[in-house]
Formats: sequence, structure tokens, C-alpha cells
Amino acid sequence: MSLKEQLKNDLKDAMKAKDLVKRDSIRAINTMIKQIEVDERKELTNEDILKLIQKGIKQREEAAEQYKAASREDLVEKEMQQVEVFKEYLPKQLSDEELEAGMKEIIEHVGAQSMKDMGKVMGVATKKFAGIADGKRINETVKKILA
Repeated sequence: MSLKEQLKNDLKDAMKAKDLVKRDSIRAINTMIKQIEVDERKELTNEDILKLIQKGIKQREEAAEQYKAASREDLVEKEMQQVEVFKEYLPKQLSDEELEAGMKEIIEHVGAQSMKDMGKVMGVATKKFAGIADGKRINETVKKILA
């Protein structure tokens, strides 16, 4: 089953169960998908949809930070609930140990010696870990190993 079909079925289930957070979160994902498909006139693959979901998570986390700074705990809670629903559609994320082991392999393969080689490592790593590790975590792990 494609991710689009899964979202469609989950939206129906959320509406039947009157789960407003899940319903609104799935609708937000569907809106992002439709926006890209209409603008670029192309059908999105599961991989494209996963990237959109990750982007949506990042946007909501940033919004939550801003709401927290403005002492709007009600809105922080709403954003974080949506983040949790978004994460349900991502593949299982790598643990820190698994990510570090994978990064060491890439660094060895690329022949990186110092922080100057970070660009080479990041290029390979972001492709290899797409969907299963956040770019920020990848970046931090590379810095930790190469430092």
C-alpha cells in the first residue's frame, strides 16, 4: 500500500473515531502533497512524501519553539501532538549507536580525515540515511567523529 493510500485510510479512521489531532495532522500532510503535485504537475513517490513529512515535522518543531518563547503552552502542545502523528508515517529512526556506526563506515569509505572533508561525508550520509535519520542528527554525529 502506498503512503498516499495509507494516509487516506487513516484519515477516514480518524474521522470515524473523532480524533481531531490525527485528522488535522493527516489533512496537513495531504495539503502539502497536493500543493507540490499541483505546483510541479507531478505525482509524488513515497520517498518524496517522506521528505515532505520530515519538513513538516521540522516546521512544527520550530513553531513550537517560538510558541514556547511567547509562553503559549496551549499552542506548543498542539504542535507537538501533530509532530507525533507525523512521526507515525516515517520509517523507524536509527538509534544513536547505529547512526554512529554507519557514519564511521562512510567516513572510512570516503577517506575523510578532518572537518574539511565534512561536505563529502554529508553528501553520502544524507542519501544513505534519508528518512531514517534527521539531517541535524547526521551533522552532529559527523562533527563528533571528525573533531
